[in-house]
Amino acid sequence: MIFALFGHGRFGHAFADLLQRASHVVRIHDPQAEIPAVLAVPTPADALAGADWVVLAMPVPQLEPALRELRPLLDARHTVIDVGSVKEHPCTLLDKYLGEAIPHAGTHPLFGPLSLARGEPLRTVLCASARHPLAAERTRALFESLGCTVIAQDAATHDRAMAKTHALAFFIARALVEMGVGEDLSVAPPSFLGLANMLAAVRGDAGHLFAAIQRENPYAGAARAELLEHLAAIHRRLLAGDETLAIPPPAP
Repeated sequence: MIFALFGHGRFGHAFADLLQRASHVVRIHDPQAEIPAVLAVPTPADALAGADWVVLAMPVPQLEPALRELRPLLDARHTVIDVGSVKEHPCTLLDKYLGEAIPHAGTHPLFGPLSLARGEPLRTVLCASARHPLAAERTRALFESLGCTVIAQDAATHDRAMAKTHALAFFIARALVEMGVGEDLSVAPPSFLGLANMLAAVRGDAGHLFAAIQRENPYAGAARAELLEHLAAIHRRLLAGDETLAIPPPAP
């Protein structure tokens, strides 16, 4: 199949490699990025000519301008997916600009360059448009063919879950990085090594990713506030000599 990929940042680069390893044809348009000459095309129209799939891999704030630019060039032969880390706003934009005419689905690949390099299991969240169930089926089949486990969720459920996981993990890791924590792991205990992966993800962050998962997720602010309240409460209890702070075991 032929893929028109718009955006060649860290994830776009990694996803293009994954598609090529699966023997797909990839054409990339991104005026802001350095793209291998064999993959680069000069215009959006060149990328879309004969393409089966259109992958929107630009930062979330650039998604709406991209959809406005691409919409006159798209037709029902294209299936459009985005790969952003938040889903409510992007899925709303896909429905707004593509409507009934252009098949589309929202996706969030739960992997990136680091996890691909480590050979970790791949997962992708699929947020189907009610207007295009067949596009959702095709998108599921595509990601499964790439070795992914596909998790179907509505966009709001996805963003709530990401606020309590992805956003909080990056929030904590960003603070630790700014404190200089984790720069020397020579005496780090095993309990810290999980955090070390978080720190590596933040240090390798594409820059816009941290802002996107914090600012574009409508639930992230409340999750951060709740975390800070709990941290402050635990801090107060420690100062007061509270002896009941053992972490309870997980519920059976």
